[in-house]
Amino acid sequence: MNAPLQLHINGQRKRLSVAPSSLLLTVLREQCQLTGTHQGCDTAQCGACTVLVDGAAVKSCNRLAVQCSGQHITTIEGVAPNASDLHVMQQCFSKHHALQCGFCTPGLIMRALAMVHEDVPAQEQAVRHALSGNLCRCTGYEGIVLAVCEGLRLLRASPSLA
Repeated sequence: MNAPLQLHINGQRKRLSVAPSSLLLTVLREQCQLTGTHQGCDTAQCGACTVLVDGAAVKSCNRLAVQCSGQHITTIEGVAPNASDLHVMQQCFSKHHALQCGFCTPGLIMRALAMVHEDVPAQEQAVRHALSGNLCRCTGYEGIVLAVCEGLRLLRASPSLA
């Protein structure tokens, strides 16, 4: 039996009907058609499914949708200021060639955006540690770490961009 669920996704209120066992990832992808959140390992190990829930990085593959009732969810589709411009963190990923196949990129960007408010220092070792729950099989992380460090510096210098 489905239950009513209200979520705020990318700034829009959504009223949904979901099974109590529905994962947030499934609801986002299948009911909301927000397919930028990727399904990777299904065990919360890879981070491809990372979204922001009330500003905190959450792996949506192991979070029930009903646990997020009334909360504000941001997916990769909701980070850019408009359809033609990239968010500052996305620009940094592009500048530093911090992507290859792109499968992990949305989760990494969402994790990086949470780091802005977690006071993770814009330093290589701190960023590597904070990204340890997000896997990339293509890039070797050098560009990713450089992108996140620069993004953190830029977003903290101009909070209106975050």
